[in-house]
Amino acid sequence: MTKRVMVVEDNDLNRKLFCDVLKANGFEVEPVADGDSVLETARACSPDLIIMDIQLPGVSGVDLIEAAKQDMLLAQIPVLAVTAFAAKGDEERIRAAGASGYLSKPVSIMPFMNAVKELIPE
Repeated sequence: MTKRVMVVEDNDLNRKLFCDVLKANGFEVEPVADGDSVLETARACSPDLIIMDIQLPGVSGVDLIEAAKQDMLLAQIPVLAVTAFAAKGDEERIRAAGASGYLSKPVSIMPFMNAVKELIPE
């Protein structure tokens, strides 16, 4: 069965790159550009993984991760945080919010796919 990944990224180029790489590796993708629609889109498409940009306009990815982990329908979905925010303590703060994985931008393809495959077992 094909695994579905929801890609939350406001940057068009990054979102397209992540989606293209995932599709090339056999995943279905659900791209989301707007942080305000993340939780309802996740409830509607039931992804196997959420890739979450942390710096979104108007809403923090950390807040969205925390909200997803409080939602009975979404709490079990692993979240891979991807961020240009790579200051000391950020990874710990993001993981404490409920992220299962963490990558800092710029993201290379191999570490990205390794992180995805680690969070979605075959």
